[in-house]
Amino acid sequence: MNSQLPPDPASHRGADVPDPDTASVAAGPVAKSEALTRVAFWAVGFMALLALLTGAALWQKVAGMQEQLARQSAEAQAQSLEARAMAKQAVTLAQDAATRTAVLDSRLSEVALQRSQLDELMQSMSRSRDENLVVDIEAALRLAQQQAQLTGSVEPLLAALKSADQRIVRAAQPRLALLQRAIARDIDRVKSSAVSDTPTLLIKLDELVHLADELVLANAVAPARQVEKNLVAPPKASVSWWQSGLQIVIAEARNLVRVSRIEAPEAALLSPEQSFFLRENFKLKLLNARLGLLARQIDSARADLADADAMLKKYFQANARKSQAASALLQQVQTQMRTLQLPRIDDTLAVLATAAAGR
Repeated sequence: MNSQLPPDPASHRGADVPDPDTASVAAGPVAKSEALTRVAFWAVGFMALLALLTGAALWQKVAGMQEQLARQSAEAQAQSLEARAMAKQAVTLAQDAATRTAVLDSRLSEVALQRSQLDELMQSMSRSRDENLVVDIEAALRLAQQQAQLTGSVEPLLAALKSADQRIVRAAQPRLALLQRAIARDIDRVKSSAVSDTPTLLIKLDELVHLADELVLANAVAPARQVEKNLVAPPKASVSWWQSGLQIVIAEARNLVRVSRIEAPEAALLSPEQSFFLRENFKLKLLNARLGLLARQIDSARADLADADAMLKKYFQANARKSQAASALLQQVQTQMRTLQLPRIDDTLAVLATAAAGR
């Protein structure tokens, strides 16, 4: 088997290669250039590798940044959605709060209005309580005064004054202190007043009515003996028989002619029929006075008694016993009628009027 050997490089170099010194000098730059090329190649490769590594690192970093940005973007979007939801909820809550605030403002205004109304009501009630107390006391006192005038007793008036004093003490109002002092003065005045006995006056008036039929008229024509009985007899002295006989003769003579002095000419002109009506009118005056006394019409009763007294003095004999007894009774009744007036409570009523006007 034939084998072909490779040609010898030396043979080839022997023919073409120049001198060894020259070849060594020429091979130095080539080797340097090759070394530089190799260094440049390795530098470029290193730079490329470094750029590749740097690019890979940058790419990885960019990828991480993208992931982080995506994650942050997702988180930001989620937070944005959450913030939007919270904003909507906040808006809803704000609207609810505004609505509640408006409702609370309206309720607060209503409460303030109600409070002002309650304050005014309490003040008016406080004022009206005092006013009602004054009005009630005045009405009670006037009613008690009417009852006292009808019954002729001061007990209703005294009880009303004491009740009014107790109500004022319970009220404890300083503005009613003046009224309390006036009531105390009127209570003392009522307690110290003396009121006439009305039943006694009625009995005396009844006696006068009964005496009316027995009174002797000023122009009455009667026997001398009857006239002597009605006249006030002088104190008797011891007389002899002839003096008594003379008196009998004189009395019989007086039956024939009667001479008398009458101050009022109307009394002498009364006929027997008119004397009956005169007595009845006298009785009516007394009965009217009695009714006026029972009705507590004191002025009317006094006027009737004055008319009856004038009739008694004008139409009846003043020196007759019955006339003198009737005149004495009539004077007693008139005197007691002067003290029959019930005590008045003008001080209390005046203070009540002032308190009522000052409300």
